[in-house]
Amino acid sequence: MKKFSILILFIVLVLSACGGANSASGSGDFPKKKVEIIAPASPGGGWDLTARSVQKVLQDKELVSQNINVVNKPGGGGEVGWKYLQSKDAHYLAVNSSLVLTNNLLGQSDLTYEEFTPLATLATEWQAIAVPADSKYKSASELMKQMKEDPKSIKIGVGPALGNDDHLSFVQAADEYGVDPSQVDFLVYEGGGDVVTALLGGHVDAVTTSLSEVKDQHVAGKLKILAVSSEKRIEGLDDVPTWTEEGVDMVFPHWRGIMGPPDMTEEEIAYWDKKLGEMVKSAEWKEVLKNNDWEGFYKDSEETAAFMKEQHELYTRLVNQSGLAE
Repeated sequence: MKKFSILILFIVLVLSACGGANSASGSGDFPKKKVEIIAPASPGGGWDLTARSVQKVLQDKELVSQNINVVNKPGGGGEVGWKYLQSKDAHYLAVNSSLVLTNNLLGQSDLTYEEFTPLATLATEWQAIAVPADSKYKSASELMKQMKEDPKSIKIGVGPALGNDDHLSFVQAADEYGVDPSQVDFLVYEGGGDVVTALLGGHVDAVTTSLSEVKDQHVAGKLKILAVSSEKRIEGLDDVPTWTEEGVDMVFPHWRGIMGPPDMTEEEIAYWDKKLGEMVKSAEWKEVLKNNDWEGFYKDSEETAAFMKEQHELYTRLVNQSGLAE
């Protein structure tokens, strides 16, 4: 009887150990309730589209056992949504972008990226510099040469505010070429559509904006993209060189990712690493990228932590160079 009891105890211990191993690998009893993905903006924008795309693929592929809801928390350039996340547990995720870095660097928020748990970098758009179709500047290097001679001679349209990726990507390009970014004449508009309208109306000489804002007009011959911030030429825009080809040593992603609340456990991080890693490999996610002119830019939690640190150092330098630092 004693031997039998010892055997039972041994079996219980083995099963308990297996249960612990499953939990550590992210396959235990997490998640225990519905999952919420926070889009820190109103419906319809890039953050909202990212959140709903993640929700759809995770559910369609049955990667997460619990229901997934998307909640919009607009305001403060992401701050309202991110503050909401700050007090939650690992069942809550939020879409982020470089604004989680620059809001703080520009003195617009007390939140820092270090207060959250990096989980994944998902996708990127690329930045573009565009001019009117009949512009005398036929290349980005010609435009930059003129700006090097006289930075104030060129009006650059940007929106919706200084300090965003559209602005800071051009700050980096200018600095790399030897132009003082703080001397560049930026005219600020409400958004990407307004910036393009200003360009087509002859109110600015060039615009710096997301590629998606000017791609169709370039293809239609209504304006001309001089350079893109990608590492290699964009499929379907084979006539558009990269900044690097134009003599500017720069690759500038306009990325979006997913982060969790503070103090997540290793098991919870491992769970989302596994699920989001499976999601980005799916045909459904690749279709999302294609339909939105996004490019896959996946980094897992560990890679994203290192990437965020690198980006923070870059954006600190760019904000200082732009003349926007407090």
